[in-house]
This record gives sequence, C-alpha cells and structure tokens, in this order.
Amino acid sequence: MCPADPCPFPPSPQHYLLQFGYLQKPLERLTNEFTEAELTEAMRSFQLASELPATGLLDDATLEQMRQPRCGVEDPFNQKTLKYLLLGRWRRKNLTYRIYHYTPDMGTSATREAIQAAFAYWSDVAPLTFREVRHGTADIRISFHGATSWTCSRPFDGPGKVLAHADVPEEGTVHFDEDELWTEGTYRGVNLRIIAAHEIGHALGLGHSRYPTALMAPVYSGYRPHFRLHFDDIDGIRALYGKKTPPVMPSGTLLPPTSSLPPTKVPDPCTDGLDALMFGPYEQTYAFRGDYVWTVTDFGTGPLKEIPALWKGLPGRLDAAVHSPRTGRTYFFKGDKVWRYRGFQLDPGYPKALTRVPAKIDAAFYWPGNKKIFLFKGTGYWQWDELAWSDFGGYPRKISKLFTGVPSHLDAAVAWENGRVYFFKGGQYWRVNAQLRVEKGYPLSTAERWMHCESPTLCTSMVTSPHSAPMPSAMPALTSRLSCVSSTRSL
Repeated sequence: MCPADPCPFPPSPQHYLLQFGYLQKPLERLTNEFTEAELTEAMRSFQLASELPATGLLDDATLEQMRQPRCGVEDPFNQKTLKYLLLGRWRRKNLTYRIYHYTPDMGTSATREAIQAAFAYWSDVAPLTFREVRHGTADIRISFHGATSWTCSRPFDGPGKVLAHADVPEEGTVHFDEDELWTEGTYRGVNLRIIAAHEIGHALGLGHSRYPTALMAPVYSGYRPHFRLHFDDIDGIRALYGKKTPPVMPSGTLLPPTSSLPPTKVPDPCTDGLDALMFGPYEQTYAFRGDYVWTVTDFGTGPLKEIPALWKGLPGRLDAAVHSPRTGRTYFFKGDKVWRYRGFQLDPGYPKALTRVPAKIDAAFYWPGNKKIFLFKGTGYWQWDELAWSDFGGYPRKISKLFTGVPSHLDAAVAWENGRVYFFKGGQYWRVNAQLRVEKGYPLSTAERWMHCESPTLCTSMVTSPHSAPMPSAMPALTSRLSCVSSTRSL
C-alpha cells in the first residue's frame, strides 16, 4: 500500500485527486493510503475529464492542469457519458438570495450587479425567479471569506487555487475566496459574474460538466466578454426545472415584426433530408435541417434544438457546415456568407462575404489527409487551406475526377471519426475507400443507417435474407432499432 511502497505520484497530486473526488477512500480504510492501481486509475479519470492523454502517469501537462484555478466542489463525473450531472433540486422555483458580505475589490454596487447578472443566466433559460433581500433569511446565502471563517467548515487555500464553493439544494450557501482579486469587465483577476453563475448552478442542483467550455466545467477558463451558457448547462437546468415558456400576450397586444421567411417545421430525421452534416466540436456528429440541429450517436438521434440555442447568431436553412480539427474553428455557409465559430462562440468580424467561391455551395468537409477543407457545388469542388493562401485559379474541378462514383449536386458531406468520407444526397449516402472510390454495396439509406429509423422493407428483407444488406467492417457495428428482428449494422 502507498505510501509504504513506492508511489507513482507525490503527496500533492494525491491530495488533489482525493479532494476533488477522483479517489474514494473505502469506509473500512483508516488512512489515505491507496494502491498504485487505484492512483493510476484515478489519474486516468482526471486526464480523461481534462481532455488530456489518459496515460495514468503524472506528466507536466497533468500537473499544469491541476494548478489551474477552479471550483471547490468535487467532480463526481459519470464515466459513461458526457451528459450534465444532477445533484438535487429545489421544491419551488421562486427563490430569494442575500449577500451577507461584499468583496472590497468591487464594492457593494458592482458586487450586487455581478451577482444579479449571474442569476439571470439561469432565469433566462428556465422557469426560475430570483429576488434579492437585504434583511432576514434567504434561500441562497452569499458571502466572501478567506482561509478561515466561523460560518464555513471548508477553508479556502489562498489566491489562484480554489476560487469558490457551494452546497447543493436546499442548503443554499455560496462562498467566494476573499483572497482572489474579484473583477468585472477586465481580464485581470477573476470574473465574479461567471464564477457566481457557476456556483449558483451548484446551489440549484447542477454538478460539474465534462465540457471544458461549459459554465459548469470545474476549471475557470478566464474572463469571456460575451459569455453565454453551453447547451449542456441549459439541458441540465431544464432537466431539473423545465423549459421556460414565453409569457402569454394580452389580447390586442402588438407583436414585433417577424422575419420575411416563415419558420420551418420541426424536421423528422427519419423522413426529411439534410441541409448539412458535420463531425464537429467535442467529437459530436451534428445534423442540420431547416432551423433545427440534432446530434447523431451510435444509439440514435439526440433531441432537436433550434440552431441558435447552440450557435448564437447562426441562421437556419444552412447550405453547408464543416469543423476543422486543425484550427478548432467551425464554418457555416449560407448564401454568399460564411460564419466562423470557436466552439459555440462567433468569432469577431463574422459573418463575412464569400468572395472567391460561388454562393450557395452544396456541401463541405475537412480532410485529415491534407488538412484542407473541401467545398462542393454542382459538379465541381474547391480545396481551401485555412492557414495559407489558396490559389483557386484551377478550380472548380470535377468531383468525378477525384471521387469515383460520388454523385454531384450533394446535400452534405463529412469525414467521420472512423477516417472514412461520406457523401449524402436525397436520402442516401455513399462511402469512399482509401482510393477515393465508392465502396461496393453503396448507396445506403441515411435514415436507416445514420438516424437508426425502423424500416419495414429492410425488416422483411432481413428476415428472408440476413445477408442482403452490406456489412462493412471498418467500424464497430451500431445497434438497430428494428422491432421485428435483431441485427447489427454499420455505416
């Protein structure tokens, strides 16, 4: 047992893993001694949660991540999913809060404004209301204190480490480390609004998120002037309290003018086609149709969301979408404009006009082979290098000259996580091999193979001839939702 045997990690990283929930001491164990296997597995869990190589070894990158300022609440991540974590809920939705001590860094007025803005993040997306009280008891009690406080059993550890902590419902305490430099509107110090919103999330019942750009991520990523909630934050709070409904307009109230384009109907992934498909941020597959986007997983489709719920400012009815692992940027094309995002945040200066390729392109994908983005329109394609000048003098080039058997006038295209390139058109898709030729047995049904929709025709044919559908072996088989016969299928 460590520390009698040689330990793979010095005491400080072990303390970190224990403090933040990666190491769990059995009840029968009297001391904080762990086996090398327990420590290695805990380190691997931390590295996975931090998007580091899960070696189980204490390297420089892991140590640096452990030194980052963060929340004092544990990280009891669900190792099987990236989904939001729920820790409890309030039995009512109209809550009060009181600030008992203010930070001298900002003063009373600025502190109150930052706290009020922090609560607004949650009341904007869920049916919650928050009212400040200046006297008496309150549901959520906020204060600043240093290393010691008679009101808190968890002392802070000085500047730049644990920034704040909170209790789950319905305890209602939210504490901030007074040793930090609390600020607003500047990259100096620690932004009170963002950290307060995070801790209020805990007080409302949310645990930590595995998405590093989410508000509920455990590590503070710095001041973001146009910060907004991640979809994982929104999904989590709505799982606890429901979705905020728009107020009912009194009779005779004048409504604001609407867009000249009518809203698109909610698409059905099993019957409607695709506007775009991409393997995008956080290694998720996103499908677009009309004003909606949904994720595609090995077990079916995720819930449909309006596109601006993920990418604020992005319109619907897209022409194409592509994510570049090379730069971490995501590009969306519509008409004669392109939008560029980092994660889910629009880059300054966008949207911009398309000047060197035609408007209304059909599809786009990032090709890891040459680290370029391919754009398609009609029968032609362009190769674009994000980081260098691209000479389009010899473009467009014929799709058929590069990809044998791929149709023209595409709906979508994607280079997927298994390294294969897929092309989509009219409810079918084609996969090309390493020689850029369409593989035998394609096209196949997009609805059945990607969206996991039931098909009576396929069901009947599989009962009579289980080998009638091609069974490529380039990736693990996906689970079918056919009710009449069990089958394994792949893309």
